[in-house]
Amino acid sequence: MKRRFRTTLFIAVPAALCLLIGTGLWALPSSQTGLESAARPVFAPETAKSPSGSRQETAVKSALPEAQPPASAPALSRRITEYHIGAELSDDASTVTATETVTWTHPGKNPVSDLYFHLYPNAFSSEDTTFMTESGGKLRGDTMPENGFGSMTLTDVRTETGVSLLHRMQYVRPDDGNEDDRTLVKIHLPQPVNGGESVTLKLQFQVALPQIFARMGQSGRFVMAGQWFPKISVYEPAGTRGVKEEGWNLHQYHGNSEFYSDFGIYSVAISVPADYTVAATGFAVKNPKTSGGRKVYQFYADDVHDFAWAASPDFVCAEEAFSSPEVPGVKIKLYLDPLHQDLKERYFQAAEAALSAFSKWYGPYPYTTLSIVVPPLSGNGAGGMEYPTLITAFGAESSNPDTSLERTVIHEIGHQYFYGMVASNEFEEAWLDESFTSYAEDRLMEQEYGVSPNLPLQASLVTSPKPLTLDAWKYGGSDAYTQNVYIRGKLVLKDIEHQVGSKTMDTIMSTYARTYRFRHPSTADFQKIVEIVTRASWQDYFDRYVYGQGAPDFAVENIKKSRDKSGNSESIVTVANKGSFYPGVSVRFTFQDGHAVIKTWDGQGDRTSFKIVSASPLLSAEIDPDHNVVLETKHMNNFRKASLPAAAVSRWTVSLTNIIEAVLGIYGW
Repeated sequence: MKRRFRTTLFIAVPAALCLLIGTGLWALPSSQTGLESAARPVFAPETAKSPSGSRQETAVKSALPEAQPPASAPALSRRITEYHIGAELSDDASTVTATETVTWTHPGKNPVSDLYFHLYPNAFSSEDTTFMTESGGKLRGDTMPENGFGSMTLTDVRTETGVSLLHRMQYVRPDDGNEDDRTLVKIHLPQPVNGGESVTLKLQFQVALPQIFARMGQSGRFVMAGQWFPKISVYEPAGTRGVKEEGWNLHQYHGNSEFYSDFGIYSVAISVPADYTVAATGFAVKNPKTSGGRKVYQFYADDVHDFAWAASPDFVCAEEAFSSPEVPGVKIKLYLDPLHQDLKERYFQAAEAALSAFSKWYGPYPYTTLSIVVPPLSGNGAGGMEYPTLITAFGAESSNPDTSLERTVIHEIGHQYFYGMVASNEFEEAWLDESFTSYAEDRLMEQEYGVSPNLPLQASLVTSPKPLTLDAWKYGGSDAYTQNVYIRGKLVLKDIEHQVGSKTMDTIMSTYARTYRFRHPSTADFQKIVEIVTRASWQDYFDRYVYGQGAPDFAVENIKKSRDKSGNSESIVTVANKGSFYPGVSVRFTFQDGHAVIKTWDGQGDRTSFKIVSASPLLSAEIDPDHNVVLETKHMNNFRKASLPAAAVSRWTVSLTNIIEAVLGIYGW
């Protein structure tokens, strides 16, 4: 997800400061729904374990469509899950009614008696949910509309043989015990599932769409269905992300957290009013079928870990085929808000640049489609978000936006790699997605558009450094989350690049992305790649700046001036590091005649002193004048004039710091 900052201020400030188908569908014949059954996908598990029970009930017959994938397509992931979903959007676009058949293949060894599902829409069911209490009803500058609540209701849950499991459901709150939170549910099975076996459940559910907020919902005639279906949690075998004992990775939906899912297969049919157009994950299996005032779309996707769709009768649609040496062939599809209909070329150019560069740097884009949805301004809460093969840009605020248009598209396509294919746990290690994507975004924006990031200014925003491996909701608020997960994590990557060189960093990033493609890596896995590529231990560095909250804080503490016996100017300059250890920092000494001398401090000890002798008096001293130490967040004490009293320096520094913090506090979000 892209957290937006006011781009112009990142340029202006430093210059100024001189720095469904559901319940009803199962009962309807295919002639009424327009949905047709087909053969089971060839990559589905060959056998599925059907939990038996003492009381058998008549199974509800499903009219769910099943799409046949290309027979030659190899499996790129383990495909732990398989979803067949039929969804119907109500005529007023306020409700999605759906059926879901999900097959889960046990990736571990120990018997499993419970399945866990994320019911994300319940985060918006009241002001008392965990998401709402933590976020205060605000996210990315967007505010929950008044009385804009939504929810998800499971209306039926059965085994493949028809045994009802509704009475075996229990909401769980492993993170905070909040009884008003219903975003995670446990379903107890009639009999355990052993390692390697599969189990199939049939669900019926209804989603009352919230008014668009936090990535999903309805705004007038626009619908964004993200995190809209019961999604099974991730069961981690021993060794996954370094876990020692296998088990479910279970978390509620929090104000800062995003998502974590297993790879699988999705076959999804979506019924909408006849004048609506649907954009979705994957590719359309057939042309949409219109009947009785309804239109039915059918999509298929494999080797993805989520499925999202958007719908509107107002989309202005365009598409373009693209290929490059690393991208065999992709159909880029645009679903534009009318205000942006004349900007098609800019969207296509940004998407093509991102696909080409990221596929070269991090591995080929393996899918045949990429959809870009541009919401209306009223649907901005759904903007700037990533889903497999589908991204959302920000709602149109003007007919001629600045390069934030391209930046958002590039960032979200970056997530097709870091999140989409390299599927980290965004609950627990969000920096592996956001920081890595932000790093790639900056590199491409500079390469394609000549827009260089102001890293010192961005570093100054990090007022509360925290470990990058904190659970997302433990940062204490959205500001600290953004500072660390988006900015500080990216600065760590830039700092590693500064130490090893850009070519070696390219190798590190490429090796990491290709090694953990279609897997669930951890921070320790990334550290291992850094150490393999550089052939050196980085444990101290990671302990200090990744697992810890370290940040160097260099300061020119004092300058004492005198003259030696020869009449030369003599100065004793004391410099210090009041923060975390950082080796090798330059100090520039500038003299009144205009010449300058650069010396290096190895960083050992808390402070050191330089004796400077020159015919020309010392004018000033500055630590890290080129701002190479990007992890330093406080720069105001890096500079001192030789003739300015310490008390005056202190007052000036504090005053300017307050000005910067005030400006950035108002405009950065």
